[in-house]
Amino acid sequence: MISRRTLLTALAGAGAVTLAGCEGARSPAAPASAPRLPDALIVEVDGGLAVLGGGNPQTIPHAVATADGKTIHATAPDGADTALWRIDAATGNASDRVRLPGRWVPQTVSTDGTRVALTTEEVSVTKERPAGREVTPVLIADAGGVRQRLRLPGNFVPEAFTGDLAGLFVLEWLPPDAPDRYRVRVVDLTTGEPGPLVTRDKGLIPPGAEEEMRGDGRQAVLAPNRQVLYTLYTHQPDHQHTRDRISGRPGSDVHAFVHTLHLEQRWAYCVDLPGPFGHGPAEGHAMAITPDGTRLLVVDVTSGAVADIATEELAVRRLAKITSGSGPAYATTDGDRLFVATGDSVAVSDLADLGGGNELTVRERIDGLLVSPDGSRLYVAGSAALSWHDSASGRELGRLAVPGLVGLRGLTGRV
Repeated sequence: MISRRTLLTALAGAGAVTLAGCEGARSPAAPASAPRLPDALIVEVDGGLAVLGGGNPQTIPHAVATADGKTIHATAPDGADTALWRIDAATGNASDRVRLPGRWVPQTVSTDGTRVALTTEEVSVTKERPAGREVTPVLIADAGGVRQRLRLPGNFVPEAFTGDLAGLFVLEWLPPDAPDRYRVRVVDLTTGEPGPLVTRDKGLIPPGAEEEMRGDGRQAVLAPNRQVLYTLYTHQPDHQHTRDRISGRPGSDVHAFVHTLHLEQRWAYCVDLPGPFGHGPAEGHAMAITPDGTRLLVVDVTSGAVADIATEELAVRRLAKITSGSGPAYATTDGDRLFVATGDSVAVSDLADLGGGNELTVRERIDGLLVSPDGSRLYVAGSAALSWHDSASGRELGRLAVPGLVGLRGLTGRV
């Protein structure tokens, strides 16, 4: 899913070069015999992101990466203004800097990596709510500089660009001065006006029928074709979907669902998850999409439930059980197996029937999980180290100290 935070570490080697001359950069010492990572990874560290590929690190403040890990947009103060530049994650090559008037931080980037939306403060779509405000400044920029400067009346957080780059999906928080709920809208970047989305059958949503959500946005995942954004929401008491508001139906007692946002066609649709999803802690939920994009797997480790969603029909086609646990959940899939981590163990299930499999145990609490492109290696984030394991046996193949490591985001260059 999509990174929105503010730190980048670029490493030499493994197809990357060290970036020099970046304002605010620092180069922590690396062990001379540090093992070489088989794949270049995007990881989350305290307050930001890092691109790991071996060699001596260099950090850059204020950066946001595309979901495929290919491109990063970074900013730094430039007097009273802001410098913006673009980085190729695979090579470390940086573009020329452009100057933006005022102080800005990147919030989200288009799926093709060409446009970035910046705000005056950082807010995570899936982790926190913004402070109260009546007007939201938003800057749209690219390698050539400012494209649009918006002042949206209300409290908005940019979430994603439309596929044609003519619109910006945002979360509008209500009421703006003391937000406790939100709805998804799209801003026309020609007029600067926010408006409703359309329904899945391309129908217009009548005034007052837009969904308003009060729960927790747990995780966002972009489809491999980069056209659909899936966001998992939990704890939705008394929630009504747009389709229920339009039809006048009372709706169901929904506690969790997957909000499906089509970036090309501008419609949204919610896939309801049955109980016990949403009844347990939000952190105990996670999801993963298969490499071909046809299946979305949602897990709740508190209850041990797995929901298998067919993305073409946008419906839960079956439910299954895995080993239950407590604490934060992480999930990843190679298309043949589903890996679900919680605590210090990883449950492995065959996607053919979501049953059987084995359980792998690592030496520390797991804070993130990724599988290599060929499915042979499983990357595990610990409290201060990244380890990689044989995905069949769980045997540790290597370990790299990463101070401040708090999670894994993806592989560089992987779609």
